[in-house]
Amino acid sequence: MYGIVLITVLVITGGAVAFIGDRLGTKVGKKKLSIFGLRPRHTSIIVTIITGILITTLTFGIMAAVSKDVRTALFGLETLNKKIQQTQRNLQNATIQLAAANAEQKQTDEDLAKTKSEVDTLKKTQDELTNRNAALEAGNADLESKNKDLTASNADLVGSNETLSSQNTNLANQNDTLQQSNTVLNDDNKILEKHNADLRNGLQFVREGAIIYRAGEVIAGGLVNKSNEDKTINADLASIIYLANRNITERMGLKSPVEGVWISQKEFETAFNTIKTSQQELVVRIVAAGNLIYGEPVRAHIMIYKNNMIYKDSEFIFSEKFKMTGPGSQEAEQMLVGFLKNVNATAVRKGILPDPIKGSVGIMTGSQFYDITNSITPLHGEILLTAYAGSDTNVMGPLNLRIKVEEIIGRKTP
Repeated sequence: MYGIVLITVLVITGGAVAFIGDRLGTKVGKKKLSIFGLRPRHTSIIVTIITGILITTLTFGIMAAVSKDVRTALFGLETLNKKIQQTQRNLQNATIQLAAANAEQKQTDEDLAKTKSEVDTLKKTQDELTNRNAALEAGNADLESKNKDLTASNADLVGSNETLSSQNTNLANQNDTLQQSNTVLNDDNKILEKHNADLRNGLQFVREGAIIYRAGEVIAGGLVNKSNEDKTINADLASIIYLANRNITERMGLKSPVEGVWISQKEFETAFNTIKTSQQELVVRIVAAGNLIYGEPVRAHIMIYKNNMIYKDSEFIFSEKFKMTGPGSQEAEQMLVGFLKNVNATAVRKGILPDPIKGSVGIMTGSQFYDITNSITPLHGEILLTAYAGSDTNVMGPLNLRIKVEEIIGRKTP
């Protein structure tokens, strides 16, 4: 209806203007009027031309006034074409991103299927171990029953002392023979153990090759200050990667440096953006993506953690009471090792990043361990071990320890 009305208005307007122009031209011709000193015939022609111009002008004016589409066609066609081209480019970019997302989804599905397969294998292994445990428990019950029978038989044998003495003599002779045989078997066993160790070492070498780094092992790490400048962030990441390459060179025993770290561009860009948007200092670690064998590319991941001050210098970490049954360096060493494990667990819970392979966060020299053991060895009774931070320690670590030994109950041996 809108188009019909518009056409109708244009037709009526054009007809009206033409009619008026024709009438005006006729009157001008009849009255022989003159414009600008022209002859009447020429004046009539000029009136007709002006009438045509008015028809065209009014037509476009009315169309532009009542129709947005006409205005767009007359004045906004170039802008519309640019928008269409931009929309087509956006569509192409979206298509490319969709293809990349589909590829990542496919890889994720494959990894999930592999993980499910490994879970099924572990479940089967668990079922087998459960069945073996049940069989062992049944065997243990049978042994207990036989032990009871042997105990009852032993009670009967006690009444026959002379018979037992005779049997004891025979058993002593047999024991001598068995001891001689046992000595031979022990020698054979040592030989077999040596062969077994050689076979294990050979099998480990065949399976693993010359492993340079294990999966999850930290290759290099460092602190990165918050910054919004791309140049500064790139320089910080480049310095940590350089440190990783240097560590790899030293681990391989090479003299000239190598560029051995391989990190995907997507992961590097993600780390870059994380640092750029961070509002605090960060800890950046480069860790091995898998077991890395000598000669293979060193595939690695970038791990980023927020950095905080975990312990101040001389700050209390953990304390534990122990009871010494008597002087002895072996007991002191076992006690100290257990205490250090608890200190390590406490520091990890507090936020210090542990070594992914060893799980440790602290460092202690052999002489320091020896001195603490010697201070515990002469003590007797209840003692208190307390761990303090040896220096300011942040998330990255390592944690330097200062151990205090206090005697609570007991006394030093003379």
